Formats: sequence, C-alpha cells, structure tokens
Amino acid sequence: MEITAAMVKELRERSGAGMMECKKALTENRGDIAAAVEWLRKQGLAKADKKAGRVAAEGKIVLAQSKDSAVLVEVNSETDFVAKDENFMKFADEVAKTALESGAQDVEALKAAKTSYGPTVEEARQWLVAKVGENVQVRRLARLDRAPVPGAYVHGGRIGVLVALEGGSAELARAVAMHIAAMNPQYISPEHVPAEFVAKEKEIALAQMSEKDRAKPADIQEKMVAGKIRKTLNEISLTGQPFVIDTNVTVGDALAKEKAKVLTFHRLAVGEGIEKKEEDFAAEVRKQAGLAP
Repeated sequence: MEITAAMVKELRERSGAGMMECKKALTENRGDIAAAVEWLRKQGLAKADKKAGRVAAEGKIVLAQSKDSAVLVEVNSETDFVAKDENFMKFADEVAKTALESGAQDVEALKAAKTSYGPTVEEARQWLVAKVGENVQVRRLARLDRAPVPGAYVHGGRIGVLVALEGGSAELARAVAMHIAAMNPQYISPEHVPAEFVAKEKEIALAQMSEKDRAKPADIQEKMVAGKIRKTLNEISLTGQPFVIDTNVTVGDALAKEKAKVLTFHRLAVGEGIEKKEEDFAAEVRKQAGLAP
C-alpha cells in the first residue's frame, strides 16, 4: 500500500513521533494508522516525543578531535542522574564522534547524520529517550576546522572550550582554553568589543561621576572615564584578563611571549541560557494541605 504524506502527517499529529518513524510505522502496518500508533507506543517512540516539551537543562559537554579539527557538542537531559547514566554517556560520545566525522556545521545537520552503528543521531536520540524516560536533546555544536594551532579543554563534562591560535604551541593553546573555561571572557580583546557597548559604558561612567569629579577640568574627567572603560573592557576580554596559569601576567602577555594570537574561541557550558523551572515543594505541600492559596 502507498504511504502518502497526508497519512504521515495524521500519524505525527496523533502520536507526536518523528516523520521517519511515522513513515516506518505505517509501512510496517500496511497503512493502518491505529495499528501504527500502537506500534509506535510499543517501540517507545510516541512516548519519547511526549517528553519533548519538558525542560532539559542538565547533561554533558563532549569533545571529539582529530589532528587539526575539533568539535564540542552539548547534549542535555532533564536530570543530572540521567546525565551520569551509561547509556546517556555513550550516546553523547557517539554524537560528538559523529559530528567530527560527518563535518556537520549545525545541530540540524548533525541530527540527520548517521551514527557509526546505523541510525541517525535523531533516531538514536529518540530510542534513548524511550530507554531512560527523560527528554534528551542535542542542543548545540561548536567546531574548529583546519586551525593552525588548536586547543581544547573540557572541565568535568560541564564546560567545554575550543580555541584556535596563530603561532604559539599546543601547550599554550590548551592553557588558554583552560583560562577561557575558568574566566568566561566575552571577547578576544578590547578591540573586539562592539562600539555600542563602549558608548553605553561611557554613558554609565559619566552618570556615576561624583560632584567633586564633575568640578574637575574636562580633560581630567575624560581620562577618568577612559580609565574606567579600559578596566571594564579588560575584564570582559580574553587578552586583558590575568592569566589563570600565572596571574602575574595577562593572557595577552602570555600570547605575546610566544608571538601568538587568538583567531577565535568557543565556550559551551551545560544548560546556559535555558530557563529552568523552579519548584517550591514546601509551597506545593501547603497548597495540597489547604494551608495556602
């Protein structure tokens, strides 16, 4: 029997499963939608997609690298318990390996890429959700390709960094990656900070001036404002920060010593930017007991 797009659409709406899974279910059940729904439930796929709306803010940052390329992938789960599950960890490692070998440039391309054991990353994800009983998502991907001097570092599976240097050594690149993991700079150098940000900082510095400072000559005021802005820009820029490996020098000093410069960097931290639902269990108990509205 021919499986039409309309049949697949109807099954997706009824089950919440993915398009390819619905098509396979319909093929296995000769176009019988009711039987296909049951088949999906037995496979755990319909159940898996029902969890797609639940917040997954725990998980793991995974690294895969070759001689001149490296990839970081963030794979999320709902709880830290599942993030430590052997099945989850194996899946996360496979996703990173697939990202590196497939050359995927974004998450959508990665989801469609084939794993080493056959199914796509998305198919493997759905099977894992059915197995662990939680929402699991492949959320982000960062990669370096053909970096002159690549550096990579993952801290406890929670923070991952990729950095590309021009000049310098592999040891310096790794040390800079460790620094980025620890200090979370927003830009490579003060020169990379957007002009809009600098203008806003100047506005704030002027507004914070005391009456005593406002009474000083204009050139002195300008120097004071410039000093405040310079301090702020160094705090948020990689090259201006004290180097965590040796706080007597800045990262910029360490790079200059080896005649190196940072071309780019990526930093991923598990769950950053995801709004987590805060549960107030005491309030919930009171509500259930009729002690609070």
